[in-house]
Amino acid sequence: MSDPITIYHNPACGTSRNTLALIRNSGAEPEVIEYLKTPPSKERLQQLLQAMGIGARDLLREKGTPYAELGLADPRWTDAELIDHIVRHPLLMNRPVVVTPLGTRLCRPSEVVLDILPSPQRGAFTKEDGEAVINAQGQRV
Repeated sequence: MSDPITIYHNPACGTSRNTLALIRNSGAEPEVIEYLKTPPSKERLQQLLQAMGIGARDLLREKGTPYAELGLADPRWTDAELIDHIVRHPLLMNRPVVVTPLGTRLCRPSEVVLDILPSPQRGAFTKEDGEAVINAQGQRV
């Protein structure tokens, strides 16, 4: 059995879909957590942020979320308060977040996932927008 890989995924997001496809192109079948349907707990969010080495503000998504109406641009919010907002409004969590035995990353752009995949790419890969990322030999282009 291969080492587990988990992706916090939003199927409506192209970056998230491309990241999932890159994971599968390495031969892995990750645990897919659709975080809008199954949001991570406060404790899990804290673990993910610690593993990524980033603050809660770095995980916030502004576009298409209640970010502005909640006033989250205000620097007065602590990491703990921002995490509480993400728990209440999972849409605020930027995606995709991928956890592998080699690390945890916010995979924006999707190619960031290549840095933490235990197995190499098994073939060519082109993103949904037509950008070639991996050649037929499994190498980055």
